[in-house]
Amino acid sequence: MKPLKIMTAAAGITLLMAGAAFADSKVVAKVNGVEITEQDLEFARAEVGDQLANIPAKDRRRDLVLYLIENQLLAGAAKKEKLNEGPKSEALMKYYERRALHDAYFNQKIRAAVTDEDLKKIYDEQVAKIKPQTEYRARHILVKNEDDAKDIIKRLDGGSDFAELAKEKSTGPSGAQGGDLGYFTTGRMVPEFEQAVVKLKKGDVSEPVKTQFGWHVIKLEDVRESKPPAFKDVKDGMKSGLVRQKAVEIIGGLRQAAEIDILDEDVKKAIEEAQKRGSFAQ
Repeated sequence: MKPLKIMTAAAGITLLMAGAAFADSKVVAKVNGVEITEQDLEFARAEVGDQLANIPAKDRRRDLVLYLIENQLLAGAAKKEKLNEGPKSEALMKYYERRALHDAYFNQKIRAAVTDEDLKKIYDEQVAKIKPQTEYRARHILVKNEDDAKDIIKRLDGGSDFAELAKEKSTGPSGAQGGDLGYFTTGRMVPEFEQAVVKLKKGDVSEPVKTQFGWHVIKLEDVRESKPPAFKDVKDGMKSGLVRQKAVEIIGGLRQAAEIDILDEDVKKAIEEAQKRGSFAQ
């Protein structure tokens, strides 16, 4: 088993400060008398769950317990060596506490403020503005000259399969896929190709069509009206964007209300220059 990254004190405090309430504190293991509970497992899952994505679901709980055991072993060893004492350690723990409070506020006041209901409302508003477009799905066989294109058409008239012929004869990159270009809207292809496609009926094969790339024989496979992406497919991306937007607004307000004094002159100058360029929030 590949070891998971060790949980830092910052991560532990962060999860604790996040305000999650777990009724189940059942003890699942003990390390030198220190209890590891179901609540600890939930904390660890929130922190390192993404590292478990490639591990079979049935093994994830086991790996989390082993991860927490390793975490406690190193934490106990650190205390034994008195690595938690002294000015540097105290300063480090203060830093971790700030990180924890930062994450607690971010999770509870910013991330949690963006609800699925908010996202669905925005999604519905945006979808209502989208005008459906006609999409065409076509295959083509690209050859060097008109005679070759006419020969292709003769073979198709004789019963040859378009996709197999494309694999055999097409010089275009889509040849390996049987000439399949997928779905596309007008404006995506060169004009001569596009004009030929829109004149075809579903299932029809074109006469030879010349473009800057050579000579094409085109088959129209399907025509449909475009549909917006499903909400479930865009929800996560939408949420990330709205969370960032909300974070900028809230942090900007906190910054405006705060008394901030940059004492390092080089840093102060760099911030001022960035603000002038508009690449740093005021």
